[in-house]
Amino acid sequence: MAGKGPHCSFVLLAEFDIDSGAQLTYQFPQPLGTDEGLLANLMLPDGAERHLEDWTIFFLNQTPFNTIAPVLALETESSDNQSNGEEGRPELLYVLNLVRTKHDKSVRRGAVVKAMAICTRHPFIQIFKPVLLLALDDYFAHPSQECLTRLFDAINSMNISAAPALTRSEKLIMRASERKDIFAEKFSLHMAPLPLKAAHKTTGSNGSHSSEDWDSSFSLGGSAVWVNDDSVLIDGQVGVAIGAGPGSVGGVSLSGSSVLTSRGRRSTDASSNSSHAYSGGAIPTSSDPHLRSGISKDTHFFQTSIAYKGHTLPIKLPLATFPEEVGEYSLIQLIQTFSTPLITISGPLHPHLHTNGILTHPIIILFNALVTGKRILFLGHNIPAGQVANYVLSACALGSGCGAVLRGFIERSFPYAGLAGGEDWVSTPAYIAGVTNPIFETSGSWDLLMDIGTARVVVHKDIHISFPTTMAPPALVNTMIPRPIKAENSTGSEDDIQRIATRDGKDGNQKSEFAARQDSLDNMFIEDLISAITSHFGETLVRMRFTEYVVRFVRLAARYEELAVGSTKLGCASAPFLDGSLGSGIVFPDEAVAFKELTANASRIEGWRRTKSYQYYVQDFKKYRATAAIQGFDLSHQLLRLRLVKNLPDAEVELIVRSIADNLRTYEQIVELLAFMPPHTGGLQPLSFCLFHHQESIREATVDIFNELRQNPVGVIFLQALNHFQRYAYVRQAHARESRMKDLSHGLAPPPHLVSRTPSNRSEVSLGGT
Repeated sequence: MAGKGPHCSFVLLAEFDIDSGAQLTYQFPQPLGTDEGLLANLMLPDGAERHLEDWTIFFLNQTPFNTIAPVLALETESSDNQSNGEEGRPELLYVLNLVRTKHDKSVRRGAVVKAMAICTRHPFIQIFKPVLLLALDDYFAHPSQECLTRLFDAINSMNISAAPALTRSEKLIMRASERKDIFAEKFSLHMAPLPLKAAHKTTGSNGSHSSEDWDSSFSLGGSAVWVNDDSVLIDGQVGVAIGAGPGSVGGVSLSGSSVLTSRGRRSTDASSNSSHAYSGGAIPTSSDPHLRSGISKDTHFFQTSIAYKGHTLPIKLPLATFPEEVGEYSLIQLIQTFSTPLITISGPLHPHLHTNGILTHPIIILFNALVTGKRILFLGHNIPAGQVANYVLSACALGSGCGAVLRGFIERSFPYAGLAGGEDWVSTPAYIAGVTNPIFETSGSWDLLMDIGTARVVVHKDIHISFPTTMAPPALVNTMIPRPIKAENSTGSEDDIQRIATRDGKDGNQKSEFAARQDSLDNMFIEDLISAITSHFGETLVRMRFTEYVVRFVRLAARYEELAVGSTKLGCASAPFLDGSLGSGIVFPDEAVAFKELTANASRIEGWRRTKSYQYYVQDFKKYRATAAIQGFDLSHQLLRLRLVKNLPDAEVELIVRSIADNLRTYEQIVELLAFMPPHTGGLQPLSFCLFHHQESIREATVDIFNELRQNPVGVIFLQALNHFQRYAYVRQAHARESRMKDLSHGLAPPPHLVSRTPSNRSEVSLGGT
């Protein structure tokens, strides 16, 4: 995480002069070598004098007109996540700017307007807001370059050397989990670990169970399960709960005959039906090697600090941020703004944008415009520039799947753009810009206008001239579905499109009604999100749902390419389970749904295939296939088959779980598997159902998978999320297996013909056992 290069590359100071306008007063530690007038106008946005305080965000090194050329070369790190875009392009710099207006009747115009900005290579620029506030206060009190020097030194002295650097799979797991102890073990890698016995020693009053049994053999000697909550908070410490150590699973003691619980938790013993209660227990404290002081509050962040003029500012560094996620964006705010009943949508219909005709939701129109490379303008007249910038950043996150799927949006976004340099950013292909001046609406150099203040969505009247419609390639016919898939929604020709767009004539209205369906998949998706937001679900869930949405879109695009051109570079080739070979590609419940989804998405897929974002994804997928920890089969396809498809053949289920079990040997393979099974989709539930399969080999392979997961703390957390019945089934079967192994090792196993195995769906009691 620490990387090379400073946290802050430059500090800038701009002031407004009534005679000469916006002026760039200071550049520290050296001039940037770019247009100073442009920088000053970006730092002092239009209408800044109407707000006492405002934040703006802009980027450097995006295009030739804002690429810096300092005299002394900057020390930067090569980006593993390809945030630089094309090779040879200078590293993108994120600029966080604070502008403040102080009213003073003694000066002309009665106010003093100053702005201070920092340029950083970190996308999580929001962490620098507190120190920037102090620094600007300091400059107002003592205006000199020393204030910039102090700010520059304070930010670069921030120590993040101990912050864990997470892989893509680890980031996906962390951002999907609400557990505040997720990956807690990574914060202790720089510390000398305590012996396991000392770290997990219990202090139960009866002393009948000691943690010394836990680490002796990883034994499953007992099989008890919790019947209460999975975790508990004690004295502000987040409990990894029973199961934090390698000797327990999901609240299940793996060597004693009952659970070691805290505060008298009840447990149910599989062998004796009795309940036992224990005080004290296995909740880690600050002495636990998996936790450390200051980190145990929430491991989604790394706790550090910045010291500025005697003030120590606590800093929470987010650990699961992708390069396409900049600042404190909010998808909830974006959805709510453009989902009000009073919203108006105007302009012609275009198949790249209106994938559900006149009933296409504004958020879906925005997503379609993002992925198909349209010029998007967010207008916020009389709205603070910082709020407008947040909408632009939210849109970039929306199109990229919250940074986890696609990229190429931030490099063409201008969170705040003004009249200065307008001819430059307006000429950028497929720009995403935020403006506060309504003059840009009349300029006509946009394809989609999103008016924040009035909740208007306007498609430009010349959209069909800028992006002519095309028909599907002749070869786009699914051999499984004897109907052609048209590349421009469900319209038959350009004449039909024009009739829909102009509402001209009866035929046009009929076609519009045919193309627009209230129960379209996109509409139901947005309705689900609005319902979740209304029910006070948080930003995390909304982001996860959009990540899934973009993943689904890409997999649909891969299938579309197979039908259109015979092959795809976007994913694994689609194939069914056949002759003992696992299937691959996107999963559809049935062929009717497949045809419906492909036809609904064909137009925007065609539009996306012509964009730079598409080219980036082809590169990223090629790299992913070469470096994936689990090789040889399409893991996502197998998990979706278990989750979505009913009546799977036993042979396919067995091959799926056995293939996963055989490819689950390293930590990297474990986190890659868990990254495909986020908690909001059920976590390990699709695999846990295999514990109840009537076929013994499938149950045994599932136990193998869970046994591998329990060797890692993150796997234990996922096991703890299973319900009590599922955990009980796992522990019972794992305990039975270990008992058989012990009997075999001591030569006590009865002859095979005398062994009576318990079916998975029946207990010993139901069979008349004792």
